[in-house]
Amino acid sequence: MERVALVTGGTRGIGAEISRALKATGHKVVASYAGNDAAAKAFAGETGIAVLRFDAGDYGACEVAVAEIAKTQGPIEILVNNAGITRDTTLARMTREMWDAVINTNLGSCFNLCKLTFEGMRARKFGRVVNISSINGQAGQYGQVNYAAAKAGIFGFTKALAQEGARHGITANAIAPGYIDTDMVRAVPEEVLQKIIAKIPVGRLGHASEIARAVVFLSAEEAGFVTGSTLTINGGQYMV
Repeated sequence: MERVALVTGGTRGIGAEISRALKATGHKVVASYAGNDAAAKAFAGETGIAVLRFDAGDYGACEVAVAEIAKTQGPIEILVNNAGITRDTTLARMTREMWDAVINTNLGSCFNLCKLTFEGMRARKFGRVVNISSINGQAGQYGQVNYAAAKAGIFGFTKALAQEGARHGITANAIAPGYIDTDMVRAVPEEVLQKIIAKIPVGRLGHASEIARAVVFLSAEEAGFVTGSTLTINGGQYMV
């Protein structure tokens, strides 16, 4: 059955693969992005997926975007909270602005978009929420107290939301990717990248398509008994 899916941060990296996979499954996908107009235009031209620019960390912007999507595409029934940024440095050097930016985008966006879509999902007795966290929300990472806090917060948020939605046909689950073969990771100096790979038991980086397949599973009609879970996809680097 075709449903409207919103993928935040959905035009590049992991988000782009999620958007493609959901479209291939037969859904009507909207991919949001924060600022890279050239990449978004190229993605839309290549895939035929609708793109929409707004700041997922800004509640007012989300409110406008959700209303626009409902008007042009239909009500959102699959929500993938993938938007994320980094502002890495040690706590000693981190500013309050760096903290707020990461918390607002990576965790605040989950609140914003779930708040704005949850009641509609409940009224229709169907909803799928998939929140993209990170291995660094599970294990922590030097120089990422803001990022690790936001990504760890997603786990608690997801479990609590799952309980609220369970009786209304709404599931909420999290995915915690490890190191994935995206442009951001490939930009890491080669000697550092090899040290990262050496710590991954399967001996390679993950592929964005592997995360996307998990999102497709959790978004499916048949996944109604899976809720409040965290799916860890990291090649065995961190086991929980």
